[in-house]
Amino acid sequence: MPLPIRIIKLKRGDRATLEAWVRGRTTPPRVVERARIVLASADGLAGNAICTTVGVSRPTVSLWLNRYEADGCEGLVADRPRSGRPRQLDAAEEARIVAKTLDEAPPDGGTHWSTRVMAKATGWDQATISRLWRANGLKPHQVAYFKGSTDPAFVAKLRDVVGLYVNPPKRAVVFSMDEKSQMQALDRTQPGLPLKKGRAGTFTHDYKRHGTTTLFAELIAAITTYLDRRNEDPTPFVWTASVRSILAKVRKTKDTLASHH
Repeated sequence: MPLPIRIIKLKRGDRATLEAWVRGRTTPPRVVERARIVLASADGLAGNAICTTVGVSRPTVSLWLNRYEADGCEGLVADRPRSGRPRQLDAAEEARIVAKTLDEAPPDGGTHWSTRVMAKATGWDQATISRLWRANGLKPHQVAYFKGSTDPAFVAKLRDVVGLYVNPPKRAVVFSMDEKSQMQALDRTQPGLPLKKGRAGTFTHDYKRHGTTTLFAELIAAITTYLDRRNEDPTPFVWTASVRSILAKVRKTKDTLASHH
């Protein structure tokens, strides 16, 4: 069914405004389209002709002609709120999500929250959770590591260790130990700080090794075996300290650590 001819009577000064919108290079395309509909109707074009000329549907022509008659040019620029507008977070809901991020662990057993997991747990979409975290400076996926030594001889010890690699003495032997795979390191060397607004959670990069004393038993056996094999050679290995002195220090360290566990 063709649309009847509907001539819109333009308000004083509106024609110049509408034509300027149509010619303007920075005018939003949707505003240009609406201005063309109103100008075509004011020039006496029928509804079907407007649809063909502007390239819109019949309901669109009726919508913007009605909007102009009700609100003038302002009605063509401003879009009215739609029924499908997304929900808005209020202050109480924001506080609840922030507190959940800071104080609770993810239900899936993960180490930190993700936008996907938090969205599922709170009923909001990922984009909303992401915006909220950015606004509050929350980055659950980031952890900052630190280590501060309280040993007054730390610098001297550091130089000794680095010196073994930079300028090693002749026939130097370095024993480097770490916990075995079946041993568990349960404690960090210093307490970490929790996640807060604008700051990532923190942990020391190293940890306390439980069960270290078993390594000394293996070390003593390894040193003894090594020396026995070396002594079979016609030119035995020369230590800067006696074998008994080395083993005595190892055993003393083992006993000291055992008394603290």
